[in-house]
Amino acid sequence: MEPVRPAMTNTTWYKIELEGCLTGRWAEWFDGLAISHEKGRTLLTGSVVDQAALHGLLKKVRDLGMPLISVSRVLEPRKEPTSPSKE
Repeated sequence: MEPVRPAMTNTTWYKIELEGCLTGRWAEWFDGLAISHEKGRTLLTGSVVDQAALHGLLKKVRDLGMPLISVSRVLEPRKEPTSPSKE
């Protein structure tokens, strides 16, 4: 009997925290994740389509030789509702 797996209809948002600083030019290499900095650390934040993609991102971190501090699932940022245009 195969284990039941939840259907993934949406991507999952993650925050990956690294020791050291990466510049924004690395965003494309990290599949478009947002890059920000906090207290000498780099935060990569964004949506990841599945676990295989997450492992691919972590492999890139390993290949850079940057120490991994944490990986956290985070809530997707809210999108501001747009008001209907008045004509």
